[in-house]
Amino acid sequence: QVLLGESGGGLVQPGGSLGLSCTASGNFYSIAGMGWYRQAPGKQRELVASITSAAGTNYADSVKGRFTISRDYAKNTVYLQMNRLKPEDTAVYYCNAAASQGRWAPDEDYWGQGTQVTVSS
Repeated sequence: QVLLGESGGGLVQPGGSLGLSCTASGNFYSIAGMGWYRQAPGKQRELVASITSAAGTNYADSVKGRFTISRDYAKNTVYLQMNRLKPEDTAVYYCNAAASQGRWAPDEDYWGQGTQVTVSS
């Protein structure tokens, strides 16, 4: 079982910055990709950014140039630095990790509990 503990989030004014972090703990053999998703009220959950085990990154078009995802592989932690925030970035942000329980076991998706990010003046 993999537990994802998120921190960060909160209320910030438009144009401001905020950082999120997520640490994976529990029993697992390896973690492949990690990432952040978000879900605004009345909308589907969407990918914000992801990072692979080889440090390849992928961003939603709406956050490119403003958000940066990074990862500390030794600490099993993924970070999301959010700059130039906009009201439309308001959502619950969820950490995601694809982890396996053994060398030959398939990756499974795990989710954090979510953290609220509100961008408002």
